[in-house]
Amino acid sequence: MSFESLGLMTELLRAVSEKGYSEPTPIQIQAIPPVLQGRDLMGGAQTGTGKTAGFTLPLLQRLMESNKATRGPRNVRALVLTPTRELAAQVGESVKIYGKHLPLESTIIFGGVKINPQIRTLRNGVDILVATPGRLLDHVQQNTVDLSQVEILVLDEADRMLDMGFIRDIRKLIARLPKQRQTLFFSATFSNEIKKLANELLKSPALIEVASRNTASERVTQVVHHVDKGRKRELLSHLIGANNWKQVLIFNRTKHGADRLTKQLKTDGITATAIHGNKSQGARTRALEEFKTGKVRVLVATDIAARGLDIDQLPHVVNFELPNVPEDYIHRIGRTGRAGNEGEAMSLVCVDELKLLSDIERLMKREIPKDTIPGYEPDPRIKAEPVQKQRGGQQGKASHNKRNTTARRPRSGNPALHANSNGNGRSRRNAKQASQRG
Repeated sequence: MSFESLGLMTELLRAVSEKGYSEPTPIQIQAIPPVLQGRDLMGGAQTGTGKTAGFTLPLLQRLMESNKATRGPRNVRALVLTPTRELAAQVGESVKIYGKHLPLESTIIFGGVKINPQIRTLRNGVDILVATPGRLLDHVQQNTVDLSQVEILVLDEADRMLDMGFIRDIRKLIARLPKQRQTLFFSATFSNEIKKLANELLKSPALIEVASRNTASERVTQVVHHVDKGRKRELLSHLIGANNWKQVLIFNRTKHGADRLTKQLKTDGITATAIHGNKSQGARTRALEEFKTGKVRVLVATDIAARGLDIDQLPHVVNFELPNVPEDYIHRIGRTGRAGNEGEAMSLVCVDELKLLSDIERLMKREIPKDTIPGYEPDPRIKAEPVQKQRGGQQGKASHNKRNTTARRPRSGNPALHANSNGNGRSRRNAKQASQRG
């Protein structure tokens, strides 16, 4: 099947061709026609399946076909919500690429950067807004964005947004949207909370699913290496060096652990950088760029990066520590084996993590092959110690509450923060709070 047969307009077909795509992926084949028809949609899809183009292409066409396309001032007519800054940037880039031949304006907004440039862009008017929930809610509360004209709402990676504690922000934002709208809902996993939210938002949706729920891509070769906790880093450096891996994405459970592992790898002579929520947006962008261009061999990440890192032909993903939430394992290894490429996902598992491994295998309904590296056999005398449970949503909520509490404290600093961007004398604490939120 070709993109032409899906009913896309000439300008979109031209952009797709310039991008180098000739055949749509399964999710694009299933999603584009019902979205063009104006139907709500609930999609189950793993990362790397072409999902972003699956909703971006018909969204652009729907906006062009609307009788509001060329009338009056620009209002936000399509809103895409994503859980992370990296995913927002990825979606925003896709909107620009596929909409390059259309007279539509778009922008992305997220926390970790100054809010004033975002406000100026919104004042100039945009048709398509890609945003993280926290920062968008800051704009709503400061009356710097109007969502009353939204025709299409997309929730991308909805399960991750709920895991990160964004459910309240999402509900507040949805309350600002028109009741009559088209809603597109994408999630890689389906918890009871996800199903409840979908039932609230969608009206007689088209249902599409391009892979079995809670399963990993068949293009990803998975393996578990049992090793003692104290020898994980030694084994990791051995694997990277012995196999001459040039590009490896490594997942750690905590920000502190990611920074510590990065320093240790550098000590071993392996170029590495870290990306996590405590890094500034500029630092996160630089780290990702250095990794993509090969300046560093290793990118150490926490689960905040599991949704939104789009790296062409990434060959290796390593779970230095297994995630507490089984679904996060699927999202982690989904960074490799994308867009038809092969990938390898390796997990270094100590005795403390055997229960986590069992939970992951139960979720996927399959055993992951095990292989012990000679010289790194685990010591059977070591007893398991409990792994601290820190679900992504709980961490997100705690961080969110901490930011809000901190933001209310008077503090000295940049005089520019004493007035908000509207120039009406609001206290600097609002601007400071807004600049920190995701």
